[in-house]
Amino acid sequence: MESISSMTNSLGVVSHRPYPLPAGRWRMKQRWNDLLFAHWPIPVGEMARLLPAGLDVDTFDGYAWVGVVPFWMDQVRTRAVDERCVTFPGTATFCELNLRTYVRSQITDRHGVYFFSLDAASWLAVIGARTVFHLPYFLASMDQQIDADGTVEYNSRRLLTGRSVRFKARYRGLGQVAGPSRPGTLEHFLTERYCLLTRHAGQVQVGHIHHLPWPLQAAEAEISINELPAAHGIALPDRPPVLHFARKLDVYLWSLREDQ
Repeated sequence: MESISSMTNSLGVVSHRPYPLPAGRWRMKQRWNDLLFAHWPIPVGEMARLLPAGLDVDTFDGYAWVGVVPFWMDQVRTRAVDERCVTFPGTATFCELNLRTYVRSQITDRHGVYFFSLDAASWLAVIGARTVFHLPYFLASMDQQIDADGTVEYNSRRLLTGRSVRFKARYRGLGQVAGPSRPGTLEHFLTERYCLLTRHAGQVQVGHIHHLPWPLQAAEAEISINELPAAHGIALPDRPPVLHFARKLDVYLWSLREDQ
């Protein structure tokens, strides 16, 4: 078990946030590693039909954007009742792969991430996230290897499903971190999001997130298999994705609450 006071350094850095930290205690802390953002523009009408009631498409340059985000996480901690953090077996380190877009709440005009799917290599994390956060997690067979030059080889295959949902890629960051992205830029729109939005039990719900500004690098990637978008009714355009890379980032998550 780990004391909470030793884990909260970045919670004091809030000037980059679009709104204050949420009231109440954070629920989980994680570190995200070797993360690729791969994004494509999608016509607004095509994306809007896939969203639940209460959420509108958030746009940049007149388009919705869909992102495929592979990474692996470690230092996963859950806040316990006695003000210490615990790690459950099988959840300390595992791969995750997200399919996401960007939305606005019709209730609060809050801008956030909407997840179509989250594949994970930990069955306990899948069950826990579906139960606590009510998010569409799926169990997958996943692995990642990092070459000497920093290139990540990433493979994922969703399990317990009737159709093939695979992802395979090689990717790496290019050079130095460029510094925090500037508001009004595409990279800021795609990455600097401090909540997720979803619909559960007939309500729009928000899950707050906190982290430092993303330490983004330019990236290159060879995506040889990408079946996630099609599995969720999204047709990608015939163009290369917009790519960004981040080596690591500590993230805090709060439990879902009604968006109000």
